[in-house]
Amino acid sequence: MEKKKEIKAGLEIHQQLDTHKLFCSCPSLLRNDTPKFKVERKLNPVVGETGDIDVAAAYEKSKDKTFIYEVYDTNCLVELDEEPPHPINQEAIKIALQIALLLKCEIFPVTQVMRKTVIDGSNTSGFQRTVLIAHDGFIETSEGKVGIETIALEEDAARIVSRDKEKNTRTYKIDRLGIPLVEITTKPDLHSPEQIKEAALHIGEILRACKVKRGIGTIRQDLNISIPKSYRTEIKGFQDPRIMITTVRKEVQRQEICLKEKRCEKQVRRALPGGTTEFLRPMPGAARMYPETDMHLLKISREMINNAKENLPKLASEHRAYLDEFGLNEQLVKLILKQSKLEEFKFLIQIFNNPQLVAKTLVLLPKEIAVKNSLELSEVEKRLNQDKLETVLSAVKNNMISENDVRIVLQKIVEGLSLKEALEKENIDLKSEIEKIIKEKPGLSQGAYMGLVMAKFRGKVNGKEVMEELKKVLG
Repeated sequence: MEKKKEIKAGLEIHQQLDTHKLFCSCPSLLRNDTPKFKVERKLNPVVGETGDIDVAAAYEKSKDKTFIYEVYDTNCLVELDEEPPHPINQEAIKIALQIALLLKCEIFPVTQVMRKTVIDGSNTSGFQRTVLIAHDGFIETSEGKVGIETIALEEDAARIVSRDKEKNTRTYKIDRLGIPLVEITTKPDLHSPEQIKEAALHIGEILRACKVKRGIGTIRQDLNISIPKSYRTEIKGFQDPRIMITTVRKEVQRQEICLKEKRCEKQVRRALPGGTTEFLRPMPGAARMYPETDMHLLKISREMINNAKENLPKLASEHRAYLDEFGLNEQLVKLILKQSKLEEFKFLIQIFNNPQLVAKTLVLLPKEIAVKNSLELSEVEKRLNQDKLETVLSAVKNNMISENDVRIVLQKIVEGLSLKEALEKENIDLKSEIEKIIKEKPGLSQGAYMGLVMAKFRGKVNGKEVMEELKKVLG
């Protein structure tokens, strides 16, 4: 059996929270239209708590870049660093506390907002505000317990728009600047590529259970990794589960080669699509941190912690176990969870105890109607709100319509008919209509006649009734 290579690794995960900015009330809204105006700046490093200038900050300063910031009407003077920060976003604290509790962490009762020197242009001030919320938690993996070192709240950075090497400038949008991020740092308890991936996916599941943003760019994950006798390397952009194991293995190989050639050094590298990495900058040190003098100490009361505990969300695995009890197939379970329809499912199942029909009515039929009518799913769901679905399912329960009529009724509602009009049965004599079509086009197969009938009435009749009547007429 091949001996496993020794690895010492830890994860840093940054996840955007779904709330307004951290130190002002501006919306966390990304813009792609023309900015209101632009400002131009240079940034300089300052000494940290140790009295030294951080090596990474000095490296960035040596580039002597000029930074251009695009500003929108959804931004304020806080983001431009022309006004002191406002009181910290209380909803962001509550979400961070819930994440900390799910990760079994200890909460800091009193904590200090800090400034972290960042002069690559991604912060207008030259620093990022960050505040520790919790410490010493853990998760369980198949290879043992993994410690959670700290959980912090911090500001997201500005978005890079373009680089001009000739003019030595970078242009940023400040729409993203200040969006609350929760930063989760694990202890270096990860010792195999498989365990690293397992831990990342488990923490991801916990984050998705809370009020966080979804989609590309809302989560960023870094890996700190070393092998014996080598220096720690930080790999930025380590978030694609498909290549996590490959990236770890290739980084181990790279560090082994560096050891043989005696050129090991602490550095930050960027993950590349094929699983390799490239040099980004020197590893930052402790000299980049110093206290935020514009903010009071942050006090986290027992009442705040208790409130977070009382409202802890369930994990997707717990939701899945609940849905599995109803005998739903894998597709329906995935769609309910992916579309965040669990609470609606719980409500509607009380109206009509038919799990399959409730699930289909919630997640399958609206999707099919959207495709059929070339509409956005969000628009279809807006027209088919919970009240309307409740009425339609109640009509099935009270034998006003059949289960097979649900699709037709929903289609009519999307087309603009009122609930009352949509629930009214079409006065169609199916037997006569089928006989008429057979007379006009004799000798076709049952499937062909089925298609002709369905095309003629375009959603006004259900397929099951048509098929039953066809069998009777055709003998």
